[in-house]
Order: sequence, then C-alpha cells, then structure tokens
Amino acid sequence: MKLTISTKSPDDTIEWGKRIGKRLQPGDVIALYGDLGAGKTTLTRGIAAGLELDADIHSPTFTLIHEHAGLIPLYHVDLYRLSGDDEVEFLGLEEYMYGDGVTIIEWADRMDSSLPVQRLDITLKMAGNDIREMILRSDSERIAAIIEALNADSGN
Repeated sequence: MKLTISTKSPDDTIEWGKRIGKRLQPGDVIALYGDLGAGKTTLTRGIAAGLELDADIHSPTFTLIHEHAGLIPLYHVDLYRLSGDDEVEFLGLEEYMYGDGVTIIEWADRMDSSLPVQRLDITLKMAGNDIREMILRSDSERIAAIIEALNADSGN
C-alpha cells in the first residue's frame, strides 16, 4: 500500500503526524527517509502528540536514541552519524523495535537490512519552502489499513 500526502507547512506536517500517531500500537516501527531539513523530526513531533506524549521532541543526533515515557512509549532513533549495519548492530535496536513502544528511526537507510518487515516507511521530500511530500508505504496488512484510513482522512 502506498499513499502520497502533500503538506504546506510544518504545522500541517505535525497534524498529519498526529493522525498517524493516534493509530499506532506498541511494537510499531516507522522508518523515516529524507534529506536534511525534509521534516523527519517535525513529523516525529506530530506522531508523539498523536500518542498523547507531552515531550520535547528534538533529533537525537548525538545521543542516537531518546526514550519518551507514556501509555505507549516512544523510542526516537537518529542514525545520521552512523555509517551502516555494523555500527547499528551495537545499539541493540531490536529491544526497542520488538518492545512495548513505538520506534521511529530517522535515517533508516543506515540499517535497511536490519529493519523489521512489518513497518511503516515514510519518505519525506522537500517540494518548496515549507511544502513537503510524504510518501507512506507498507507491505504489512495492519499498517496498510492505517495507510488506507489516512487516505480517507486526506479526501483522496
């Protein structure tokens, strides 16, 4: 299943993130792809709000992982500074990805071969000053149902 959404501002990106976050369950993994400044962390802020987390969300570039407690915990991972699967392996991300929370991985291309099959891939692309294109994909039946519900939200 695939869905493309255009957002017109950071606030719009956050609103879509909220819609996604409200539909997530423990154990869900979101793999984020996109260039610097594409809106990965902005989208993560929205997802956190959708999970009803009152958290200061910023990119964990130097710490690699931020854990945010809540009814459903959020594990926010940023792999920008890593070069590949060998370095990622030492982080022990499996504990997060198959745990009790939602795991969001920025720069997921750094660990493509280690990502779970059951996940939501979101590619963010800059299409103008504040305009972003979000491409959501999943082969998972449950995640595809989320994408279908988001498609209904978009009026497509």
